Amino acid sequence: MTEDKKGQEALKDYADGWMQERKGTDAPGFLKLVIPIISLSGVAYLVFQMYGDVQHATRGKFVEQFNLVSKTSPVLMYVVAGLVLIYAAVVSVFAFRKPHED
Repeated sequence: MTEDKKGQEALKDYADGWMQERKGTDAPGFLKLVIPIISLSGVAYLVFQMYGDVQHATRGKFVEQFNLVSKTSPVLMYVVAGLVLIYAAVVSVFAFRKPHED
């Protein structure tokens, strides 16, 4: 912790002084809101693109052929999507908590 010359606020240094934080401050709300939005977007992408872009005009048939040969596993994709949801829940709870005092 360092104190201003006027003795106003204590600042905490991180990363050898590259980052500083005022005691008791919190992350901005829009940054907290972005965490679940990005995580849920990742889950939606995994679920919607699970079998590939089969509706595409030019490569849709190739994707269908690849899926037949490779035998994609929807269970694995749902497990990965579930893990992303768990991650989103844990990080969101951590982000929206009240900042702790050191």
